[in-house]
Amino acid sequence: MQQGVKNMKLRVPDHILSIKPYVPGKPLEELEREYGISGSIKLASNENPLGPSPMAVKAIEGVISGLNRYPDGSGHDLITGLSQYLGVLPGKIILGNGSDEIIGLLTRAFLAPEDEVIIPSPSFLMYEIMAGSAGAKLLHVPLKSLSIDPEGTAGSITEKTRIIFICNPNNPTGTVLSKSDFEKFLSKVPQDVIIVVDEAYIEFVRDENCFRGIDYLDSGLSVVILRTFSKIFGLAGLRIGYGVMPEEISGILNRIRPPFNANSLAQAGALAALRDQAFFRKTVSLIHNGLDFMYDALSRMGIRYFTTQANFFLIDVGKKADDVFEDLLRQGIIARSMTSYGYPEYIRITVGLPEENVRFLKALEKVL
Repeated sequence: MQQGVKNMKLRVPDHILSIKPYVPGKPLEELEREYGISGSIKLASNENPLGPSPMAVKAIEGVISGLNRYPDGSGHDLITGLSQYLGVLPGKIILGNGSDEIIGLLTRAFLAPEDEVIIPSPSFLMYEIMAGSAGAKLLHVPLKSLSIDPEGTAGSITEKTRIIFICNPNNPTGTVLSKSDFEKFLSKVPQDVIIVVDEAYIEFVRDENCFRGIDYLDSGLSVVILRTFSKIFGLAGLRIGYGVMPEEISGILNRIRPPFNANSLAQAGALAALRDQAFFRKTVSLIHNGLDFMYDALSRMGIRYFTTQANFFLIDVGKKADDVFEDLLRQGIIARSMTSYGYPEYIRITVGLPEENVRFLKALEKVL
């Protein structure tokens, strides 16, 4: 890529060239082409194994005939639905083409070159990609026992700090911060620093002590909550997420938000999914039961794992994770190696359907 840039004599800032591209999980179709297999299962990208909300699918079918029209640029119906669902004012909600886009809007709106951004490490890679693209200086705070370190994070704040990212539950470790730890952290954050709380997996949390960003929306601090329809509602392919924040911040983001960033199908599907509480409960039950089943099986197999508050968890395979990843691929199982996250002997697994969980466990036992 850099060689191509050099040959074309393009002027690209160094902070852009220094960004490592995000590498998504391997698609099923690609796996099956490469390995000449069929019937493979994907347990790598934290997707909903049940598929999309049935009510969302029906709603999408009802608006397909209107695809020749631009979507509602204000997202009125979906924002109204979210306002009622969350109990917050509509002006505090902004829609995004996935929550990734809102991360990008925040970094574009509030960062200038040499501003500082604090990021837990490891965590969701899009934080550093988006902040890095704005030319900001990235300060990585290592996790402590696989959890975000609130004291280390607060201790990294300087007069140049503009944004702090908190992923809760954290991806890829599945750990959460308690209310008391988060409140101690908040007491040390200046009012002009934006605290981005990414709650992509918050609906799966079982720990009653886990903090919820919504509870601190009116704290007087600049708390921004990110959520998505990709996980619990099964709408990853539609790319629809949202942010909840003080109106001073949403007003700034709406200045630079593309006018039609949330497409018609995504808006209709997301609004219907909010109302599909039967599907919501079914998904939560499936994930929790699947986790307990796999915890028990791995314990009996003598394989070390780490409990989670998300729909994925880490497994210590006791050897090179990249090798285990490849061996599982050959058996039609797509997992995620954690080598690039700094855990060379860990893999990450998404909870699947019961039969998929059984198949994975059998394959893992064979590999190990």
